Amino acid sequence: MLINAIGTAGQAWSEANVAKWRALLIRKRSYAEDVLHQMDALHDRFDVFNYGTLAYPDDRYDLVAVRSKHWETCLPTALITGGVHGYETSGVQGALRFLDAHAPAYAGKVNLLVVPCVSPWAYERVQRWNFDAVDPNRAFKAGSAAQEAAALMQLIAPMCGDIALHIDLHETTDSDESEFRPALAARDGQAFKPGMIPDGFYLVADAANTQLDFQNAVLAAVSGVTHIADADERGCLIGETLIAPGVIAYEMQKLGLCAGSSGAKFVTTTEVYPDNARTSPEQCIAAQVKAVCAGLNFLIKNAEQPF
Repeated sequence: MLINAIGTAGQAWSEANVAKWRALLIRKRSYAEDVLHQMDALHDRFDVFNYGTLAYPDDRYDLVAVRSKHWETCLPTALITGGVHGYETSGVQGALRFLDAHAPAYAGKVNLLVVPCVSPWAYERVQRWNFDAVDPNRAFKAGSAAQEAAALMQLIAPMCGDIALHIDLHETTDSDESEFRPALAARDGQAFKPGMIPDGFYLVADAANTQLDFQNAVLAAVSGVTHIADADERGCLIGETLIAPGVIAYEMQKLGLCAGSSGAKFVTTTEVYPDNARTSPEQCIAAQVKAVCAGLNFLIKNAEQPF
């Protein structure tokens, strides 16, 4: 059954329709093996801790984060998040690789808080939505309908105002156009309007706080790993006008985006494109790592400025 065939045209999904959608999904990979196992190897270098439990009727997941072992209040704090959309694999693996291979170099320079996989239920099923057919990356709001978003907001709430940098690691995939956007239209009882997927890496800035020097520093670093997306014939990416080459902007807090939840001065959402024949999964992971390192280097260079 096609997802966009669920329900009645022009009507939003009922709970029965959500259950029918959920029944189509199968577990395709293991959060415990792919994510938690790698995090177990980090205990000697970082504080690895459980910040909550994701509880659905037949599934429970430990929500796990990693932070600097020696937290220093005099240092700027950086938040790195991945796997808000569970199907966006390079964000999860990029965060984990950064922790293992690069994060130790930032000890004594910045406080790190890294959440590699915000949405483990969706990660295992290679899905955008959570169990309830809610997009976590539209749910970072008060009274959130997504457990995943609520748990992360609770984790960072005591730190809001003190987080200097937040990089949220994402992908824009061909499946956005072939599966997830049609499903969104069906869920909300709307007609599907085809769009165009950008070919290449790009960034999403906060429209209220674009920080283009920061965005450009990240793009410059990533361009050595994978290609940066060009604008379409209308000067847009995914329907949004570019504010700089490779950069669009959203009203992050209004939309309930993860990157808008921390109140950071320097904030961006990465968007890797994995579906070009000249872009390998390895390059996608490397691009995410490069983006994190470039962002941290920019933060450290500008640390004399108040956050």
